[in-house]
Amino acid sequence: MIGVTLGDPSGIGPEITAKSLPELIKRNIKLTLFGNRDNFVEMLNLLNINNDILDKLDFINIQSDEKIEYGKINKNSGSIAIKSIEKAVEYALNNKIDAIATAPINKEAIIMAGSKYIDHTSMLKELTKSKFTTTIFEVNDLRITFLSKHLSLYNAIKYVTKENVFNAIVLADKSLKLLGIKNGRIAVAALNPHGGENGLFGSEEINEIKPAIDSLKNKINVYGPIPADSVFYYASQGKYDIVLSLYHDQGHIAAKTYDFNNTVSMNIGLPFLRTSVDHGTAFDIAGRGITENKSMLEAMLKADKYGNQYRKNYINL
Repeated sequence: MIGVTLGDPSGIGPEITAKSLPELIKRNIKLTLFGNRDNFVEMLNLLNINNDILDKLDFINIQSDEKIEYGKINKNSGSIAIKSIEKAVEYALNNKIDAIATAPINKEAIIMAGSKYIDHTSMLKELTKSKFTTTIFEVNDLRITFLSKHLSLYNAIKYVTKENVFNAIVLADKSLKLLGIKNGRIAVAALNPHGGENGLFGSEEINEIKPAIDSLKNKINVYGPIPADSVFYYASQGKYDIVLSLYHDQGHIAAKTYDFNNTVSMNIGLPFLRTSVDHGTAFDIAGRGITENKSMLEAMLKADKYGNQYRKNYINL
């Protein structure tokens, strides 16, 4: 059973979910949706999708006293988004659903609605009291995890230390095990051009990255540092099970250039798997019926693919 939060109802979440339903129901995937029902029915009508489709799933309605307008940042929509997530987590922790796929929320809107958290990841970590969370991108056969994400490039480079790389490799190995991949092959991307050319173009590979890798080779199947201009290609061809990207754009550019619409984000470390699109609320085109839903469909399919196995492995990890 997959739970789906519809995200900010003023954005494209309801649309990309609605467009994905026929394929999911055709595959007999069991769904529970969390969001405002009136807003969602309005979207079904806009897309000429028969409302009878709702009879084939469960819908947990988050009430709204206000008319929801598309394309506008507002407190009411932020509140609906927060309550949808909270209710979905409640269902997951009570084993009513096995995994959660999330449509995008708007950071400004949830802050207006009183959220203490700026994004899904921090909210989910606190709601579940999880000890750690990390992010994996999966796009076709390519998986990417990140040493750091939302840091300036200057600070991201300073974050490349032996200790941080060591911990990130351990997390990558643990993440693969949660997804059911034992003895996964982990490739660590280099930071500098050509892997630093033995210190000619930078010393991080020699002083920080390689020592971390070498200290784990007897325990974990880890390789590198491998120049960033080739490692993602090799992983996409099956040589590695995951790439450790050393900063935000290094991994994001690789994934989105490879296949922008198929890139799915997965939160690892929660008691359940959370998958997500890797794009925002797109207020500029919300409510017009023209949004591409491929990433949302893939997020739900990944939740279905890994959800049960993830929960079993989480208990045993």
